[in-house]
Amino acid sequence: MYQLGLRMIEEGIITKAQLDVAIERQHRMGGRLGQNLVALGFVAEEVLKHEFIRTPRAPQTVEEAQLDPSLVTDLVLKHLLFMGEFKMADISERVKLPVSIIEGALEELRRDKFIEVKGSSSYTKMAYVFKITEAGIKRGTDLLELCRYAGPAPVSLEDYRATVEFQTVKSTTIDESRLKKALSHLVLNENILHRLGPAISSGQAIFIYGPSGNGKSAIAESIGKVFPDTIYVPYALTVGGQIIRIYDPVNHEQVEPADSQEGVDQRWVLIKRPIVITGGELTLNMLDLEFNPISKYYEASLQMKANNGLFIIDDFGRQQAEPARILNRWIVPLDRQIDYVTLSTGMKFAIPFDMVVVFATNLDPQDLVDEAFQRRIRYKVKIGQPNDGEFLEIFKMVCKANGLTFNQEVYDYLLNDLYARDGRARNACHPRDLIEQIIVDSHYYGKSPQLTKENMERSCDNYFISHETA
Repeated sequence: MYQLGLRMIEEGIITKAQLDVAIERQHRMGGRLGQNLVALGFVAEEVLKHEFIRTPRAPQTVEEAQLDPSLVTDLVLKHLLFMGEFKMADISERVKLPVSIIEGALEELRRDKFIEVKGSSSYTKMAYVFKITEAGIKRGTDLLELCRYAGPAPVSLEDYRATVEFQTVKSTTIDESRLKKALSHLVLNENILHRLGPAISSGQAIFIYGPSGNGKSAIAESIGKVFPDTIYVPYALTVGGQIIRIYDPVNHEQVEPADSQEGVDQRWVLIKRPIVITGGELTLNMLDLEFNPISKYYEASLQMKANNGLFIIDDFGRQQAEPARILNRWIVPLDRQIDYVTLSTGMKFAIPFDMVVVFATNLDPQDLVDEAFQRRIRYKVKIGQPNDGEFLEIFKMVCKANGLTFNQEVYDYLLNDLYARDGRARNACHPRDLIEQIIVDSHYYGKSPQLTKENMERSCDNYFISHETA
């Protein structure tokens, strides 16, 4: 966030002296730099919000796009292998670069006799109909052997870093009402809400722990709803002549822009702030660039895809890699908000690490991480089992959601007989799972689902492991 202050000095919004005062206040009172600038009266809140809005502007030249001209020409030629006849606007749409840049690439391809003009409906270049030649097909095929990436043009590392900084997740304003709205579908006591709010607002890593089946995963995923604004991510990034694909439809939800896209750099996609979730399948390799030896380009790491958003590691401690190895991989990123990744060529470079990291586990944190790392995860929130009132509220909510009439007698039978019989603890997930069993069972026998003692007992017998000995 110090870069924010330097940028505001360059734009004449604040002075160096004001920045120093705000930083000193931040050290004493905490909070974000922007919040301290506003509190001191150095910056209006609306001005601060504007500092975090950045729409990528379309480049008009290759230099403005910060791309090697040969990269653009080669990319265009690879696209042409799949297009047959085309016009300048067609290739511009596919490569996501303005016609002013595409025109130069096509001129070079014509000089090299890789494409030719087949016809035109007028004398303007925009009306020219082009066709790839045999020499172009051979050259394009050779290029595909070197790298099979044939998507939108990539952005530069410098542009990527700058945009991630502008869109930092730490710029979002979070208040109590927004948090309660995001978690309104869950039954949580006020103490948990009071602890979660500041934790999310801080932008720091959060450790959510407690017994299984009580909403840790649901809470972690719902935190993403606290960040409702949108950001831009690039389709791909180029570093050292290599291509790294970043936009991922699985982890990124594209949204339609509300404003005109004229003049906007089409190499960027407007998405909701990302929520990347991984669980027991997480390996250390997934935290690094993945080079595909067949396609010969890279897939971004999970944390790159999570930049400016939320990264949830569910079931932490159940991964193949030891928890200490995963956490040690992130000591520097969590401390400095910078991650270092390496290409297969050996080139190492820094990328932003701008996200709220949430660790969710039902294991004892003392057994997972040492004291040194516990200090780095500033916020630790325990999600325990629901009390009597909360469990009843959850049960009624599940009944209503499934169109079942709540029956107090059956509910009392569940708690006082079935649970007491085995000395069973109540988890928040039980109402959902038990009622689902009743519905499935009723449908199987062609009956209308309803709460009865018989249905509830059969559901418990199916769901729970019996404590009886043979």
